[in-house]
Amino acid sequence: MTNGPFTISSAVRPLSESFDVPSLISSFYFFYFALIGVHIIFVPKILSMVGFNALQIGVIFASAPLVRFAVPFLFLKGFKLDQKMFYTALGLMGAGAVGFYPSLGTFWFLLGVNILFGIGISLILPYVEVIALEQIGRERYGRIRLFGSFGFIAVALILVHWLSSAQIGIGFLIAMALLTLVFGSFIGLANPHPPHQEENSEEGISGFNPFLHPYLWIGFFLMQVSFGPFYNFFTIYTTYHGISLESTVWLWSFGVIAEIAMFYFQAPLIRRNLFSILWITAFITAFRWLIVALFPNSLELLFLSQILHAFSFALFHTAAISVLFSLYPARRLSQQFFFGIAYGLGGFVGALGAGVLYHYTPAYLFAGGAIAALGAGIAFKLHANTR
Repeated sequence: MTNGPFTISSAVRPLSESFDVPSLISSFYFFYFALIGVHIIFVPKILSMVGFNALQIGVIFASAPLVRFAVPFLFLKGFKLDQKMFYTALGLMGAGAVGFYPSLGTFWFLLGVNILFGIGISLILPYVEVIALEQIGRERYGRIRLFGSFGFIAVALILVHWLSSAQIGIGFLIAMALLTLVFGSFIGLANPHPPHQEENSEEGISGFNPFLHPYLWIGFFLMQVSFGPFYNFFTIYTTYHGISLESTVWLWSFGVIAEIAMFYFQAPLIRRNLFSILWITAFITAFRWLIVALFPNSLELLFLSQILHAFSFALFHTAAISVLFSLYPARRLSQQFFFGIAYGLGGFVGALGAGVLYHYTPAYLFAGGAIAALGAGIAFKLHANTR
C-alpha cells in the first residue's frame, strides 16, 4: 500500500535510520569545540577583566579537569555511560554554561558552576568519540574531527571583534553550549551504539586495566600537564609581552589551521606505528613550548610554534585514542579514563601549576610546560621499548 511516493514501511522506519550519523557528529564537533574555544581562549581573559587574579583563575580552571579525573572511577562502581547518562551530561554542561552569567562577580559561585560544567563535558566527548571511531574508522576520523577545529577557529575570529564586555563573552559561551546540547541530543536519538552490546566488556575493570601499561598513562598525564600554560594563560601571557589581543587570536587560529591540515592529511601517518607517533609528537611539543618560553615577544616565532600544534594536538590526539581503541576491549571506559587522566588529572595539575608559576615566576611558565612534555616523550619511548 502506498501514499504518493512513500510506502508505509518507509514511514515507520526506525528513528535512528532517519539520521545521517557522520553529519551529526561533524556538527556536534563544530559546536562542541567552538564552546571549548570560548572557554579556553576568552574566559581567562574575561575573568581577568572582571578582577580575578592569576592564582584564582588557575584554581577555577583546575576545577573542571579535576572533576574529569574523578568521574570515570564512578563507572567502575556500576555507573554506565549509556544514552540516559549522556543526556544527563548534556544537561549539566548546559546548566553550567548558563550559570556562568550570574556568577561572574563571585569566586565561589563561579567555581561551582565551572565544576558543574566540567562534569558535563567529562562525559559527553568520550561517548561521541567511540561512536565516531566505530562508525567512521580511525583513517576517516580526522576528516570528521576537523569540523571541531573549524568551530574553534570560527568562534575565535568572531568573538575577538565582539568581546567588548564580559557579558558578551559569556553570552557566546552559553550559545555554543546550547547548540552542542541540541546536536548531542540528535546523536543520542540516532543511537548508533546500543549500550547492551557492551555490557560484558565495557563496564568492568576486567576489560580495562591501565596498570598493565603504566608508561603509556604517565605519558598521557604529562602531555596534558604541558598544555596547562597554553590553555589557561597563553592569551594573558602574549598580551602581557606586547602582542595585541587580535594578533593573539590569529595565533590561536593559525594553530587550528595547522591542526585542520593535519586532521585532513594524517591518514597515511595513522597507518604507521602509533606508539612511535606518541613519543615523537611529545618531543615536538617540548620544542614548541621552549620556543614560546624563549621568544615571547617574537610574533614570527610564536607563529612557528603554532604550526607545531598540528603534531602536538591533532596527530597526537588521533594516535592516542586509536591506540586505546585497539588496546582495550572496554572501549568507552578506556576513552573515559583517557580524558579523565590526561585532560582531567593532567589538566588539573597543568592549570594549577601554571597558575602558581605565572603568579610567582612568570618567566618560567612555558619552560615548565616544556619539561612536562619532555617527560611525556620519555614515558612514551619507554612504553614503546617495553612492548
